[in-house]
Amino acid sequence: MNNQNKKNSRNLPLINDKIPFPNVRLIDATGEQLGIFNISEAKNLAKEQQLDLVLISDKSDPPVCRIIDYGKYKFSQEKKAKEARKKQQTAQLKEVKMRYNIESHDYKVRLNQATRFLQSGDKVKATVTFRGREIQHADLALDLLKKMSSELEGIADLQQVPFKEGRTVLMILSPKSKT
Repeated sequence: MNNQNKKNSRNLPLINDKIPFPNVRLIDATGEQLGIFNISEAKNLAKEQQLDLVLISDKSDPPVCRIIDYGKYKFSQEKKAKEARKKQQTAQLKEVKMRYNIESHDYKVRLNQATRFLQSGDKVKATVTFRGREIQHADLALDLLKKMSSELEGIADLQQVPFKEGRTVLMILSPKSKT
C-alpha cells in the first residue's frame, strides 16, 4: 500500500461491515433520527434501501451512523475539503507606490488599488519614494500616508505607522478583522 492510499484510508469513514460497534444511533437518508439500533438491524435497513451504512461520528455514545449513498457522501466530503483548502489562502503583502507630489487622480487610483487589495484579504504596503533632494519633503509624504490611512479606516487597520526608511516613507495596512 503506497503512502497516498494510506493517507486516504485514514480519512475515510467506516462503512457497512467495517463498523465494529454493537449498537449505533441511526439517521436515515433524509436526515431523520430513527433511534438506537443493533448493528445488524442497521445494516439490513441500509441494504433494503440499497444504500450504505456510514459511520459519521464514533465520539458519541452510541456512535452515530447514517444510511446514505457512500459514493455521493465521499464526493461531497472531498468537495468540502477542497473548498476549505481554497479558503486557507494566506494574506500576501501587496505594494502601492507613489510620489509625494502625486496628482489627485493618480492618488485616487492608488487608493482604489489599496481598497481592492484589502477587500481581497491582502495586506497593503503604501510606499512614497524620493529622488535626489526631494527627501527634504518627507513631512509631505507622512501627511499623504496619514491621509490614505484615514480614508481606508473603514476597511483597514494600521499595522505599521508611517516611517522613514532610506529614500522611502512607508506604512503597512491590514484588512479589518471580521469579528
